[in-house]
Amino acid sequence: MTPHERGARGPSLDNEILTIEEVAAYLRLTPQTIYKWAQEKRIPAAKLGKEWRFRKSIVDRWLDDQILRNESASGR
Repeated sequence: MTPHERGARGPSLDNEILTIEEVAAYLRLTPQTIYKWAQEKRIPAAKLGKEWRFRKSIVDRWLDDQILRNESASGR
């Protein structure tokens, strides 16, 4: 698929930019938890002005890392 064809259908979902509320819904957590984690740099995020934004592909990689870390810590 060419970049032109991809652009015709909108941005790739991997490059999708999410809000705190969208990340919270995606991870099934509260927006307050995501906000706190973003402030503490526990989840990868960028603060643009007063708003936090998240790239879905980076959140997915972060989640994979969290899962792998938990599995290795439990001795699996």
